[in-house]
Amino acid sequence: MPGPPADVVRRLYATPPDRFVAARDAAVAEARQAGDPRTAREIGRLRRPTVAAWLVNLLAIRRPELVADLTQLAEALRAAQRDLRGGTLRELSAQRRAVVGALVAEVRRLAAAEPAAPPAGKLPLGEVEATLNAALSDTEVAEQVRAGRLLRASHYAGFGEVPRPQLRLITGDDEEPTRPERAGRSGEPERAGKSGVPDRAGKSGVPDRAAEARRAREERAARAERAKRRRTAARELEKARAELGRAEAELSGAERAERDGAATLDRIETELAELERRRAAAEQELSRARLARRGTERALTAARRRAGEVEAVLEALDAEEGDADTGDHEAD
Repeated sequence: MPGPPADVVRRLYATPPDRFVAARDAAVAEARQAGDPRTAREIGRLRRPTVAAWLVNLLAIRRPELVADLTQLAEALRAAQRDLRGGTLRELSAQRRAVVGALVAEVRRLAAAEPAAPPAGKLPLGEVEATLNAALSDTEVAEQVRAGRLLRASHYAGFGEVPRPQLRLITGDDEEPTRPERAGRSGEPERAGKSGVPDRAGKSGVPDRAAEARRAREERAARAERAKRRRTAARELEKARAELGRAEAELSGAERAERDGAATLDRIETELAELERRRAAAEQELSRARLARRGTERALTAARRRAGEVEAVLEALDAEEGDADTGDHEAD
């Protein structure tokens, strides 16, 4: 089923929140007068945004080209994060900060041009910035921002489409860095003996025991270093998983609270709409009662006037009859 007209939606969501309900009711009345009850019902379902959401909607409605640039930047960021392109991601992150800062400044300028906007010192620009950052990471928030129909500010909690960084354990199978060949006393490369262990080309051809011991110590130190790095990475992984679990639990609780709040708001707005309907019906009934009372008062006044006139006629007749009786007596 198609929604309310797009021009009506833009006009309403560009209206400051403290005037939204009155503007929505006027639009509902216009649709009813035009003989379109379905559109009137759809307009009546539109909900009032918070001040922060209104500011973001105002940006999308007044400067859609800036929001389009934000959408393109979000796509580039998501692509870089999926591919784990560190250099590109750093450049785009710097660009993100610059773009969001410019958009917040534009929101401040747009609000200053609105007569009914809150004072500059009371504008929730922090919530506006958080919402724009969330739009860079959450496609659903980005679509609401682009459409200019945001109802409340959003915050990106670090989950969603953006992939999480993956920890990589370092094992003993990792490739060792290549070490340069050691040269003998004469500058010649070492040659391997029959045992496969390089030896120096001495006069007697006896392997260099000191070099073998040094290499053994280096290998033991490398294995110890790898084991230490494995233990450190394992601890970091365990810590990261614990933090992830806590964050996911907090996010789940926040989402439940948001759903409960939205349901409460919907219920209150439904009750308010019903009360407004009942008030309108009561006002109409009161108007009809007043008209009926005024009609009754006019009828009463007319009846009283008519009764007075009749009483005057009767009094005149009585007077005439009295005069006639007096004349008769005198004649006798």
